[in-house]
Amino acid sequence: MSELQINTTQNVKIMFNAAGAGERLLAFLIDTAIKIGYMLVLNWTVGAFDNMDEWSQIGINTILSFPVMFYTLALESLLQGQTIGKRVMKIKVVKIDGYQASLADYVVRWFFRIVDIYIFGLGFFVMLFNKKTQRLGDMAAGTAVIGLKDSVNISHTILENLKEDYKPTYPNVIKLSDNDARIIKETFTVAKASKDYQTLIKLRSKIMEVVGIKTIKHKTDMEFIDVILKDYNFYTQDM
Repeated sequence: MSELQINTTQNVKIMFNAAGAGERLLAFLIDTAIKIGYMLVLNWTVGAFDNMDEWSQIGINTILSFPVMFYTLALESLLQGQTIGKRVMKIKVVKIDGYQASLADYVVRWFFRIVDIYIFGLGFFVMLFNKKTQRLGDMAAGTAVIGLKDSVNISHTILENLKEDYKPTYPNVIKLSDNDARIIKETFTVAKASKDYQTLIKLRSKIMEVVGIKTIKHKTDMEFIDVILKDYNFYTQDM
């Protein structure tokens, strides 16, 4: 797994572990197995349409094949850069500038699958010789696929390392946006490093006001803000 440097719009250099070609291939195979399983179920039930004319069968089969056609696009959009295969392999799609990929980015990646996958698996060979392990769709969309294992350095993004048994404390954090969480984390990181307690107090007060929290369950402002960021990640990535 190679190291991937991302330069954010704030000129902060973030070091990620780029997902290896092997991990991405395994994720692809898992997703393919799911799609094949779906098609097999359709094949077993297709007899129900034998009494219809040919065009009706073509129309119904086309509609039923949509989940396979749009599987990757739909799941990456809904699961913030992950399909079931990517989730199993603990990898996800992100923008090279460190921001969450948009629907338009996922559409570009999905469209380029025609070239990357269905033309001699070109994308896999491109990844092998690319330092960021990007396929052509990633290059066109300005995205990369990163690993989400504990070794990834995500200290300068809104992402947080959460334990599998993590229990959230403040469900109202869903009122925040990604941009809110980013500002909170950047301010929190700087204030904590410089021991700027006045800024931490103001930040805590502002969070309580925006999120609608009346009382806090932590002794210090640092603990409270840290939990807010983790809760936000929990609800936006795993719900």
